[in-house]
Amino acid sequence: QVQLAESGGGLVQDGGSLRLSCAASGGTFSTFAMGWFRQAPGKDREFVATIGTTGRSTYYADSVNGRFTISRDNAKNTVWLQMNSLKPEDTADYYCAARKLFTSRASASYDYWGQGTQVTVSS
Repeated sequence: QVQLAESGGGLVQDGGSLRLSCAASGGTFSTFAMGWFRQAPGKDREFVATIGTTGRSTYYADSVNGRFTISRDNAKNTVWLQMNSLKPEDTADYYCAARKLFTSRASASYDYWGQGTQVTVSS
């Protein structure tokens, strides 16, 4: 069974940067594509970014493309989300997720989820 734990959330000013980490345990990390999703109060969970098993393929939501970077280190069983030029509309709970083999933008296709970490961007 795969367990995921996010960290690195917090309060940051408009235009600032933050790096989220997701530590995985159980399973074979290198066989899972990883994703980041976020959910603001009263809104649906939305796709942010995903990365393939080797880190070669990455995909981003239009709303974060050019500002956020997803990366992974299979030797450390860790995936990161580097967030730059943060905006108040980025405020949400951010979730790390894992699925077998292939990247996906659909939250329902992911098998394992972390508990989330809060990101608040002040204006």
